[in-house]
Amino acid sequence: MTALLLICAGAAVALAVPAAAPARDYRFDGKISRKVLENYLSRSVTAMSLCMGQGNVDDNLRMVRNMGVKYAGRVLFLWGGEGGFEASLPRAKAIAERIHRDDPDVILQGCVFEIVTKQVEQVQVPARVFAEFGLPVERRSYRYADMLFPDGKFRNHWAPDQSVPDITRTETRMWFFHQATAYIDAGMEGMHFGQVALIGATDKDWVGWRDILARVRRYARSHARRHLALCDAHTPDGGPIYEGKLLFDVHAFPLRIKETAGQPQKGELQMGYLDTLYGRSRGGITPSGWTCEHLPYLVEFDNWGSSGKAGQGGMPYWTWGYDEICWLAHQPEAYRNEWLGYAWKWVREHDASGFLQMPMSRCLADPVDGKAWCYGNTKSAACPDGMGVEETIKAIWRADR
Repeated sequence: MTALLLICAGAAVALAVPAAAPARDYRFDGKISRKVLENYLSRSVTAMSLCMGQGNVDDNLRMVRNMGVKYAGRVLFLWGGEGGFEASLPRAKAIAERIHRDDPDVILQGCVFEIVTKQVEQVQVPARVFAEFGLPVERRSYRYADMLFPDGKFRNHWAPDQSVPDITRTETRMWFFHQATAYIDAGMEGMHFGQVALIGATDKDWVGWRDILARVRRYARSHARRHLALCDAHTPDGGPIYEGKLLFDVHAFPLRIKETAGQPQKGELQMGYLDTLYGRSRGGITPSGWTCEHLPYLVEFDNWGSSGKAGQGGMPYWTWGYDEICWLAHQPEAYRNEWLGYAWKWVREHDASGFLQMPMSRCLADPVDGKAWCYGNTKSAACPDGMGVEETIKAIWRADR
């Protein structure tokens, strides 16, 4: 064993590192084994908008190489703004190709979220989507109204003309198929489907979800880089399952950071706190065919907005008035780095199926010193707003053999 010394804002932290560790296996084609899947999850980051050109692209790609990222989440997605969908794809594909030239093993993740807006009516339905659903080809745009819950549930849920789509509606599944397959064509091999239970609020036996996932996976077998779309979603109930078969390849959920009593701004993790996923990820037969008692899952520093009471405690689901990534970003550098090491260790020790998705890039609803984005990059001329967790993450992973 050798010792790696990590310096965090003047504090030295010694991490034991094996002198020589075997190379991790990242090989898959069409299906993925549990071991290879866990190898990817153990080198996972949230890299929000990475393939959309957020921040300094050159420095972001340098950081991916430096840390040894193998799974980059949320790199390409829409949250409304469907009118710009098609225009975003060429740049995303070009950035993905650069990443894969550096490291062909990296999985990039696109997202199909729990929102549809009136702007979707600016997007033409491709002939291939009509063909996929066995419908006559016609020249038309998507129909916003035909994606909504017929009883008005979740209509204008996010804002006027911004609603939760209903997965039981054919128009929704057509739009989801269009997004997911366009992302696959742009180089994505991961696909996050957001709040699965919200979109499927009336989806009895998961019929709608099973339909769209089967279609996306079938497309991936012919078009994805390694013939697989690794699908996940937020699964607060432990994950959807039908007749013993798991719908998703991976489960995912927020960390759910609990306020530490009597220590303002400090946070901790706890089994059974609120709706945490720890110890509750359901098992069954995976889409790749192997069986598990608990499906491997990711926990992330989620973002969902500002409480309007930043820094104040006592609000469930908020950590001292912040969403999770804002709470982390507002901490002093030394504590932020210390907490990443704590969280990584805590998750691995409390649930062998769980993995911490490290924060590389994410938006901030509560800006830090006027900065509305959390960049994990080491601060430099290329990234003057970097929050400097890059080397901490690298060191934590290097100690994990």
